[in-house]
Amino acid sequence: MSRYRYGAYEEGPDPLAPPYDVRDALDAMGDSVLEGTRPEEALRELLRRGLPGAEGRRGLDDLLRQVRERRRRLRERGRLDGTLEEARALLDTAIGQERAELFPDPSDDARLREAELDALPDDTAQAIRRLSDYQWRSDAARATFERLKDLLRRDILDAQFQGMKQALESQDPQAMQRVKDMMAALNEMLEKDARGEHTQEDFDRFMERYGDMFPDNPRNLEELVDSLARRAAAMDRLLASLSPEQRAELAALMDQVMQDAGLAMEMSRLNDALRARRPDLGWGQPERMTGDEALGMGDATTALAELADLAELEAALAQDYPGARLDDIDEEAVRRALGRRAVDDLEALRRIETELERQGYLQRKRGKLELTPKAVRRLGDTALRRVFSQLTAGRQGDHDQRDAGQAGELTGSSREWRFGDEQPLDVVRTVGNAIRRSAMEPSAAALDAPVLDAPGGSSASGGPPAPRAVTRRNGAVKLSVDDFEVQETERRSAAAVCLLVDLSYSMVLRGTWAAAKQTTLALHALVTSKYPQDAIQIIGFSNYARTLHPTEMAGLDWDMVQGTNLHHALMIAGRHLDRHPDFEPIVLVVTDGEPTAHLRPDGRSLFDYPPSPDTLVLTLAEVDKMTRRGASMNFFMLAEDRRLVSFVEEVARRNGGRVFAPDAERLGQYVVSDYLRVRRGRR
Repeated sequence: MSRYRYGAYEEGPDPLAPPYDVRDALDAMGDSVLEGTRPEEALRELLRRGLPGAEGRRGLDDLLRQVRERRRRLRERGRLDGTLEEARALLDTAIGQERAELFPDPSDDARLREAELDALPDDTAQAIRRLSDYQWRSDAARATFERLKDLLRRDILDAQFQGMKQALESQDPQAMQRVKDMMAALNEMLEKDARGEHTQEDFDRFMERYGDMFPDNPRNLEELVDSLARRAAAMDRLLASLSPEQRAELAALMDQVMQDAGLAMEMSRLNDALRARRPDLGWGQPERMTGDEALGMGDATTALAELADLAELEAALAQDYPGARLDDIDEEAVRRALGRRAVDDLEALRRIETELERQGYLQRKRGKLELTPKAVRRLGDTALRRVFSQLTAGRQGDHDQRDAGQAGELTGSSREWRFGDEQPLDVVRTVGNAIRRSAMEPSAAALDAPVLDAPGGSSASGGPPAPRAVTRRNGAVKLSVDDFEVQETERRSAAAVCLLVDLSYSMVLRGTWAAAKQTTLALHALVTSKYPQDAIQIIGFSNYARTLHPTEMAGLDWDMVQGTNLHHALMIAGRHLDRHPDFEPIVLVVTDGEPTAHLRPDGRSLFDYPPSPDTLVLTLAEVDKMTRRGASMNFFMLAEDRRLVSFVEEVARRNGGRVFAPDAERLGQYVVSDYLRVRRGRR
């Protein structure tokens, strides 16, 4: 029998795992898009803010704030001249101890020695060089001077190789020889790599022998070079940050120590190789430190190296350079600076950006980020939910009408009345039903006869009032609810919807542009989801008019041009209605200004303000064509300019349409409600 072993899937991502949920992120991004922000800017804002929902992942702004705070604390940590200060103090101590030993001695040798000490230069490095061959009379002074040289040797090497100070704590000469061997082997490995002869096996052998000197545990030569080069550049910045006198003094001390240790040549070779391989690390750039504590060279170099890493990380997190991507942010630098949780936050942001594209919500065309139709449908649904959340319950009831007709001409037939019907009563058939029923109930013929009672107001459910049977004492006919019939009307099963949206610059100036976009997406979502048989066309107009795809509308910007060419927009809308002659025509116009442009016979737009008589005549001619098509034009005015009010009043008089003046925040509610009203045949 075959045997099977079950375990975790290791060939890549789990193929059965549910897709990463980016809906909340898309909705958050959509908030900015619906307010008029371009998709690329909306994504950038989302990444800066962080993710919504229960996860509460921090955005780039929070991470950037932490990095800047860490840089500030590092700058306030201490001064960079700590090694110089400590060296001077030890030197003064050694000289004082020697003088104390010489003072009681009356010999000429003691006086000559005192004179030699008096003649020492003020420069610490030169004084140490002079005293390197001095025969100390005081054992305490000799011990202090040796401690000084040991301090310099360990600090300077630690500045170049992090962790070297601990390796040289002992006075064992073999430890220093091992450092020499390590530097020689490292330089040889770098030279082989420059010739293209280096292999990973060479590096592994090097780490087997000297890995304890590199606490960051690099995995290959490139990581080792990066670590050493960053520290060498930090050391170079330390020197650049000191005063000229301090810089010269410390450089001389370093040279003295390296000469004494026999490392000067190998260190020079190493620094030249590191600078050549990583010239981008800001060698020689000064850094200002403001703290009071004096830092040793090793600690100061570590602080400067970390400051350089933080500066680089800050630039990557700011993402304010052309072509910036989250992939530019070094995950290891984030881990070192901010910890594991920050890495998780960064990974979540990266995944959002990746998944929005992978799951088909975003796409890049010619370097620009665009919303896909799938994303636009989602944003339209979001806008529609907002609109419906504003609609008050009551008369906007959504009854499912299955009757033969809801709007249009009478068909000559009738049917029994059902709750919610708005068709006119068929009085003849209603009374006939009552007579036939009464004829079958002779005992009821002498009872009360009814009259129809339809008081004003609406029913409790918000629909039309239900007919009631009342009686009168004449012994004629008694009506009941079952007797009532309504006249059927010609049903129009689909509607041709034209939404004309003003794209002129004044929409932005008045703060209504975002509301117009939200309304457009909400109406499109409603029509395509609930009334898919309807044919909707979105037409944007400024100096010219054009048909807009919903995907284009979501990322559309306003037109910074002169002209509100409603004439052209109505011509395009008329062609859409003519392609659907059997559909219910619905024309909705959203604008904040009167027509100020029209098409000339040659097809070019002519702008004139105040509106020229030709513009008004041609626009009203298109309005009259809409009237002959049976299309009522409903205007949604987003401004109350006198000329606009006069124009739409004339349109309403000629066409029979209606005029609304909603606030921008309620535009979507008005447009969607009016579409539903006309769609249900409520004229």
